[in-house]
Amino acid sequence: MTLPAAAAIDWTQPWLAPYRANGEAVAQAAVRGTSVADALQALKPAMAPDFVRQEALPPGQAYEAHVFQARAVPTRDNLHDLLNGLVWCAFPRTKQRLNELQAAEIAHRGVSAVRGPLRDALTLFDENGAVLDAPPALWRALIARDWHTLFVTQRRLWTQARVRVFGHALLEKLVAPRKAATAHVLLPAGGMADAAAEAFDAAIDDAALAQRMAPAWLAAKPFVPLPVLGIPGWCAGNAAPAFYADAQVFRPPKAAPETPAHRPG
Repeated sequence: MTLPAAAAIDWTQPWLAPYRANGEAVAQAAVRGTSVADALQALKPAMAPDFVRQEALPPGQAYEAHVFQARAVPTRDNLHDLLNGLVWCAFPRTKQRLNELQAAEIAHRGVSAVRGPLRDALTLFDENGAVLDAPPALWRALIARDWHTLFVTQRRLWTQARVRVFGHALLEKLVAPRKAATAHVLLPAGGMADAAAEAFDAAIDDAALAQRMAPAWLAAKPFVPLPVLGIPGWCAGNAAPAFYADAQVFRPPKAAPETPAHRPG
């Protein structure tokens, strides 16, 4: 089976460029008819699990539990699984940590229609997460959803920032980018105050990122939304300030609930 859609991927785009070396090789192999699993298996680092074809997943077994028990990732011949495999190759420790936590929750609680707060957060980051290393002024604006400050007033500070898209579902959406594509950016371990108040090294490094995956922290969903095509250099159209006036994408912060006025008795 060939995967012709892989031929259309533009690996020079800033969100895909970090995955380019392996990505081009896997995509070319898939276009020629090699299974995505076999193409990934041929270049995976030692720390990554094996990539096996989807039929290796036993019927009725939870995917995450199987990955943990077999140390093998069932992989379909589609872009979603191709990109998932590339993230495994780039971040094997972090992906393994996410998988360990998913498998532990499944073993403890079983599989049901409701994942629970930890599995929800793990899935959210795995599918749609990103990591940001940026000056405090950008963090403050991002947390406040002050898009004009974030992308216009403080635009020059983006030359000091780094963003890495981690979520493979988000990478898949960005193969054909749309303005509304939004990442869930992981906050630092100290929370919003640390991100906004001091210089923050997001440690876009596999070992350091894996260490940050603490269950209690993740269960609190420590993420902030970032419409990624607003990042300077990620979309030609965002050079115009009017790009950020679209409130359907660059949504204002939620209003705090009003405190009822005190009435003397």
